[in-house]
Amino acid sequence: MPSEPHQNHLIIIEDDKGRREFVLDAPVYSIGRDAKCDIRLVSQFVSRRHATLLQLPNEDGTHYYRIVDGNLKGKPSANGLLINGRKLQQCDLRNQDEIVFGPQVRAIYYLLKRDAVLTVPPDEFDITLISPNMVGDPEDEE
Repeated sequence: MPSEPHQNHLIIIEDDKGRREFVLDAPVYSIGRDAKCDIRLVSQFVSRRHATLLQLPNEDGTHYYRIVDGNLKGKPSANGLLINGRKLQQCDLRNQDEIVFGPQVRAIYYLLKRDAVLTVPPDEFDITLISPNMVGDPEDEE
């Protein structure tokens, strides 16, 4: 049985509240100063709805996250996003990407991959049954 790769998506936020880790597994996350955001940023320098994370599928059955400036209705944040030092409206995140939301407010995205470990022991009674129709008569082979 082949093992399937397993992924963990993690974002580490650093802001006025300190350092916090979030494991990402939902299809959408709102990021910003608003108390209703899924990932809340504590800083007066970020927008209430600063960015949105979207989970998108890869061809191999895994997924990745795209960060989009502002909310899903198209309203951008006041200061935008700096991703790895570049001002971008959106970006497909890769391992160790740095996202800057404002002064002293940043995040690091991690994509941790590992092979899944088989936790079920192999079946010790793995028997192949042969039907009498599957075995030919020796006299017929001559």
